[in-house]
Amino acid sequence: MNKLIGKVILTLAFAIALAGCGGGSSGGPGGGTQPGIDRLGVRSGTVTGFGSIIVGGDTFDVDMAEFEVDDDSSGSSQDDLNIGDTVIVTFDPATPGVAQTVFSDDAVEGPIGGIGPDLDKNLQAGQLLVAGQTVTVDAETSFDDRIQPASFDGLAVDDLVEVNGFFDANGGIRATRIEPSQGGIDGVEVHGFVEGLDTNAQTFSINALDVDYGTEPAIIDDSFPNGTFANGDFVEVKGTSFGAGGELLATKIEPDGPGVVDDGTFDNFDEVELEAEGFITRFASATDFDVSGFPVTTTAGTVFEGGDATDLGPNVKVEVDGDLNAANVLVATKVSIRRSNNVRVTALVDEVDATAGTLVVLGIEITVDASTRREDKSAAEQEPFGLEHINVDDYVEVRGGVDPSGNSDLLASLLEREDRPNDMEGETELRGFVDSVSQPSFVIAGVTIETDGNTEFRDANDMPMSANDFFNALQSDDLVDVQGTETGQTTLVAEEVEFEAED
Repeated sequence: MNKLIGKVILTLAFAIALAGCGGGSSGGPGGGTQPGIDRLGVRSGTVTGFGSIIVGGDTFDVDMAEFEVDDDSSGSSQDDLNIGDTVIVTFDPATPGVAQTVFSDDAVEGPIGGIGPDLDKNLQAGQLLVAGQTVTVDAETSFDDRIQPASFDGLAVDDLVEVNGFFDANGGIRATRIEPSQGGIDGVEVHGFVEGLDTNAQTFSINALDVDYGTEPAIIDDSFPNGTFANGDFVEVKGTSFGAGGELLATKIEPDGPGVVDDGTFDNFDEVELEAEGFITRFASATDFDVSGFPVTTTAGTVFEGGDATDLGPNVKVEVDGDLNAANVLVATKVSIRRSNNVRVTALVDEVDATAGTLVVLGIEITVDASTRREDKSAAEQEPFGLEHINVDDYVEVRGGVDPSGNSDLLASLLEREDRPNDMEGETELRGFVDSVSQPSFVIAGVTIETDGNTEFRDANDMPMSANDFFNALQSDDLVDVQGTETGQTTLVAEEVEFEAED
């Protein structure tokens, strides 16, 4: 059971506490002192937009909400949140668009210890080691502008970063946002399972990170069962420095999973409605699996979107909606399967239709819906930000996948506007699956990629290769990244082409 279930339980406890000190009498969260709080709604996911807070496709008014961001429940507000942060929102289902509480916390904070590919650290391309935790960067990752360039290439070993994201079935973190650490080296924070506990040496490990809790010594939260932690417990560890062997010298250890609050917490509600986004972290069958550690079951009446029950399995990203049953298992009324978002395009906007929810970039028609993460990184810094703020010739980055409705070429998971470069030469990028090949050109998503004597060719490990070797290896459906110059609405002259692994 990982961090999300712990934070959900903590969220419920906080909602109950608010209800206990509220002045109303509605019986809903935050609404009164009498027992018998009837219903609670919980929505977990990533922040996709502002204008209030948009989580996935759901908009919440937060004017009256209590915030806890990065363990700060006294001075937090919406201003502490950013696009791509993971949050948990509670609300009264009678007023589903009004948030009662908003929680957000980093998945890991600390120094980058390695950048993939790095065989010595078991890191693949697109992976980082942050405070001993494996972090995967993909199309779902947003980068703070203080990281330059605001991408994987802007990161370096020993950088101090905060990572928001979801845990996967391997105990790794799938990053949804990366930004510079606010606390510097004094703000190391790790979440995970206790392994290899040695109570005499006062050490244990969380994945690749060794933890020493005796040197400082660490403050151990008294809410642990039996007053302390044990192997297999999911904990939050904080520290300010590292020992000579690279071990974190812990200053505080507290529970961050089941047992934080007795499961009887749920008994305070007649109904709990839960909508959770995350990866399948345990899979026994289509009727018995966990999403970010939360137990889920499906029934004959469960509606599937983006696939069916046969598509479920470990590390599949999903969004599940339903109610908790008496055993605190989420009985899913709907399961939305989130496909990989391997297509990316960075170029000038050709057309935009805010009413229809579409734009055209490089001749590719793109749908932007309520679940699209939208961020304005241009000098305009428009917030809230949507298609109505985009104009022809704006410079945008779009990431997404095939539109399952078939209404457009691409369904956007992320839309960012950036300042247009003074010189557009080499500033257009397209990443996608090859449609056809005819050396010295090939086609991706209807865009013709032309290569010449100035084009650099690279393999999936970023190693140079010749043009002949590239085209001999290139096949339809290969994933390729192209950087170059747009010479027509659907023509790109490549400066660099590179084979890519699927996210």
